[in-house]
Amino acid sequence: MTEELDAAKAEAAEHKDALARLQAEYVNYRNRITRDRAGDRDATVASVIERLLPVLDDLDLARKHGDLEDGPLALIAQKLEGAFGDLDVERVGEVGEVFDIAKHEAIAQLPNPEATEETVADVVQIGYRIGERLLRAAKVAVQVPSA
Repeated sequence: MTEELDAAKAEAAEHKDALARLQAEYVNYRNRITRDRAGDRDATVASVIERLLPVLDDLDLARKHGDLEDGPLALIAQKLEGAFGDLDVERVGEVGEVFDIAKHEAIAQLPNPEATEETVADVVQIGYRIGERLLRAAKVAVQVPSA
C-alpha cells in the first residue's frame, strides 16, 4: 500500500512539474507574442510615415514661403503634424546643434575660423525619427573649424 502511495505521489509530483513548465512556456509565449505585435505595429507605423515624409517636406516648403499662415492648407498641416506628434514622430536637425553622424547627413562643409566644433549651420531637409529609430537623417550644412 505504501509503495502504491509513494508511486502516486511521485507521479503527481511529475505532473505538477510538467504543469509548471507548461505554464512558464505559455507565459513566455504570450510575452513574445505581445512583444512581436508591438514590434510589428512600430514597423508598420514607421513604413507609413516614411511614405508621408515628402508631404511633410512640401508643408515645410509652404510654411517657409508663407503659404501656411491661414486658410484650409494651414488647418490640414496642423492636423497632420498633430497626428505625427501623437505617433511620437520627432523632427531631427536644428541649426546650432552639434553635428551627429547618427542623425545628420552632411551635404556641405562651411569652414569657419571662429568655430570650435562641428555644428549645424543650415538644415536643407529635416530628418525624422520615432523613438530611437531614425526614419530619415537630416540633410545639413556643417560649420567646421578652419585652421
